[in-house]
Amino acid sequence: MIEGPYLLLAVLGALATALMAGVFCAFSVLVVRGLAALPPAQGIAAMNAINSSATTPAFMVLFLGAAGLCAVIAVVTFVLWPGAGTVALLLGSGVYLAGAFGVTVVANVPRNEALMKLEPGTPEAVTYWPTYVREWTRWNHVRAVASAAAAVMYALALV
Repeated sequence: MIEGPYLLLAVLGALATALMAGVFCAFSVLVVRGLAALPPAQGIAAMNAINSSATTPAFMVLFLGAAGLCAVIAVVTFVLWPGAGTVALLLGSGVYLAGAFGVTVVANVPRNEALMKLEPGTPEAVTYWPTYVREWTRWNHVRAVASAAAAVMYALALV
């Protein structure tokens, strides 16, 4: 069993990544499905409003805080190489940083930016909307699974 600062880091890592898994899962199975059921102009306007509010401190502290915590866990684990839980701590960090944070940066945010540039009622926006929903949700599933896997890895480091 891990001890000392690793115990606290692993618990915080498990909590932060599990919370993000819940956020991403809720978006995939509830929010985006609901928005997709709306007429495209309304769904686009609502998603753009959600994406704008995602840059507020409440979400950014959670999202960036989880990524920062995972980075700290990875660096501390790699540098100090504890006897117990090393592999699980490194895997949890890597999975979250690549599968949740990295996917957000390279897949979800560019789609959000493309959607934001479109006027909700235009033919171009209406045509893009189903593609956006399908692709964004697919990548969001990856973020949810990666976050949950990271939480499991951190939890396994505790046993």
